[in-house]
Amino acid sequence: MTQPPIFPADDVVVVGTSTGGVDALRAFVAGLPPQFAAAVLIVMHVGNNNSILPALLAGSTRLPVRHARDGDVLEPARILVAPPDFHLTVERDGAAGAGNGHGRAVLARSARENYARPAIDPLFRSAAAAFGVRAIGVILTGHLDDGTAGLAAIKACGGKAIVQLPEEAFVPDMPENALRHVEVDRVLRLADIPHALEQMVDNNLAAARAAPRDVPEWVRVENQYLVGEGDMESLARIGTPSVYTCPECHGTLWELRAAGQHRYRCHTGHAFTALHLNEQQGVAVEESLWSALRALQEKEKLLREMANTALAAGHTRSAVDYTEQAAAAQRSGEVLRHLLRPTHQNDEAPAPAK
Repeated sequence: MTQPPIFPADDVVVVGTSTGGVDALRAFVAGLPPQFAAAVLIVMHVGNNNSILPALLAGSTRLPVRHARDGDVLEPARILVAPPDFHLTVERDGAAGAGNGHGRAVLARSARENYARPAIDPLFRSAAAAFGVRAIGVILTGHLDDGTAGLAAIKACGGKAIVQLPEEAFVPDMPENALRHVEVDRVLRLADIPHALEQMVDNNLAAARAAPRDVPEWVRVENQYLVGEGDMESLARIGTPSVYTCPECHGTLWELRAAGQHRYRCHTGHAFTALHLNEQQGVAVEESLWSALRALQEKEKLLREMANTALAAGHTRSAVDYTEQAAAAQRSGEVLRHLLRPTHQNDEAPAPAK
């Protein structure tokens, strides 16, 4: 059978979402017309879990939708979804940001960003560099602030930015943080975003006649990590070493100065906003406290067994010493239990036993 001709897209719409994203994406794709003139690429935080997101979206749209495959040509009126455990990025023939040649999907199992793979920022940054003024970024509902730096990259390369109205979002964090750090073009309800995109894509033809903007160095350097080419020398051009260590590989984190956001990246490629780093440090602290509590409980039990053994052997002084050490371990464990209590408990919660 003869394959239908492929007509590469001149424009790309990249969409990022997290918590509450399934319903938001269903509403979003339902409004896209069947002859939509841009390619649509979607990242939702699904991690390394089986995902049926394309099937869930297919029932709400007239456009073809499936997981992206490495090398897929980006076509108008087609929706590609980031598959589990792969960053979805794009590249384009011709000079970066010049709007030349065919756009293609590129899947990468490079380092996680904001503790996610797929993450939103890699897709947005790569679209900014590849499509320049003909890239449009859309941020929908989600926790924390993945996508904000990527949206800043799109704007820095001349593209457009749309953010879901925070009051409407299931979780307003991602829209609110995008608005806090990026000069977005439109803040809209979900139902109004597809029509706005149609208008922006129509206007992009005139915008494309202007000279392309240079891709900022920070965008180029951070995109290098997606293809395994990042190094400390490159990182030194866009950041400075910090006192913090990467919660994933424990290397030094470099504080990044661009994108109007407090961000960090290690030279192996892991990247975090300050909000995501704070969350991961909180996870690490809690894990350490539980580990310490487990060790103290085991120590207490062992010391009490040693005390009983010493007492049975007539070594009263040793038994007393072991018992006192066991009591000290118990008190320390009670302190940790107090620290690990859920924060929603109030001051009327029972005090640790003495």
